[in-house]
Amino acid sequence: MSQVLIQAGSRFLNALGRHSDLIMHAYVNGSVDESNFSRKILEQLIQLGILWRPDPQSALRLKSAVRNLLESGLQDERNRNINANIGTALASLKTIAEHYKESLHYNRFNEAHAYMTDLTEHVYQLTESLANSVRVMFSRINNEFGYVSSVDAKIRENELAQGQVSELLNQLECFRFDELSEIAGGNRELRHLLVVALQQSFSKATQELSVAQARLLDLLGRFREFQGRTRLLKGFLLHMEHHPEFAPGNYPNLTQVPVLFNQSAAMLKPASIDVNQVAHEQELQQIVASLSSVYRRKPVVSEPEKASTIDVSEQQSVDLESDPLQEEVDAYFCEVIDNGQSLSALDYFSQRELEFDPEVWIYQVIGGYQALDDEDKQFFAIDPVGRVDERYTGNFVIHDVTLGLR
Repeated sequence: MSQVLIQAGSRFLNALGRHSDLIMHAYVNGSVDESNFSRKILEQLIQLGILWRPDPQSALRLKSAVRNLLESGLQDERNRNINANIGTALASLKTIAEHYKESLHYNRFNEAHAYMTDLTEHVYQLTESLANSVRVMFSRINNEFGYVSSVDAKIRENELAQGQVSELLNQLECFRFDELSEIAGGNRELRHLLVVALQQSFSKATQELSVAQARLLDLLGRFREFQGRTRLLKGFLLHMEHHPEFAPGNYPNLTQVPVLFNQSAAMLKPASIDVNQVAHEQELQQIVASLSSVYRRKPVVSEPEKASTIDVSEQQSVDLESDPLQEEVDAYFCEVIDNGQSLSALDYFSQRELEFDPEVWIYQVIGGYQALDDEDKQFFAIDPVGRVDERYTGNFVIHDVTLGLR
């Protein structure tokens, strides 16, 4: 049987070689001009499965297998077909692997050898198909779909390629290497084919398809931009055809510039008031210095100094009266020490029904804490209670303070 197969293959290849001009003419033009070739030759090629006629009224064309062979061998950029039927190929591999294991189990070594040969052919055919699909995709991307002329056609080809990449990635999910490893078992040849070879091809194809998908998206963005600019230019040309007297105005002198021309970025960035910003300290000092210099420029009229007499008589003694506000602050600190718990300044203010201004009271409490020695401050902890200012960034408005022991 193998001898018959070899003879049939030789006849097929010899026919391809003898009639290469006819075959390439059909490949380039899509069909065969039957008037330029012998009827006998055409019938011979039809019988060999090289040419075929879809219907009685149509011209002779190349069989898809021959066209795919030429596209793959010539690496033709028009080759846009991607074989994504991986699920069927994997099912065939699993079936042949089970046949091989069964033949080994029953010691039918000739059948096992034939199944192993068939399985090897299927595995490498699948890996070659994956590599060819990736090669075809990158060939189209690197050429930027140069086989079509218009931008709209490039966008359609890009969308087609994206769909094919997505379909191929979905098909790659059919690989279940744990299942393939279980089928291979301890057989070294099966593990090499079903696990090692397929996994290497799977990893390489997945990485390259991810890169291809990203580049397709980038190309699509560029094509969309070209399309928008082309439409804008065509619209302008159409407008000029209908209004030949049109002349562009001086747009920079307009108060309301059209959005199309008003593309400049803002000169001033958004700003907010913050007098506590350290970076602005130098500018603030210069402003203050310039304000104070106004008063220094005023003429100063000096009057002659008059002689003054110094009273050296005994002065009256001054009695220092205690400040009631300071006394209440001291009492507030003592209250915190006696109770040992944190106490709000306003709560103490309301409990004692003090008559001072609440804001002055809070200032005095803060000032009393700041006036303590460093050693005494270590015994107290004062926490401000307030909110962040809604308008002035960097400022914190204090409503109350809480004093406690550390």
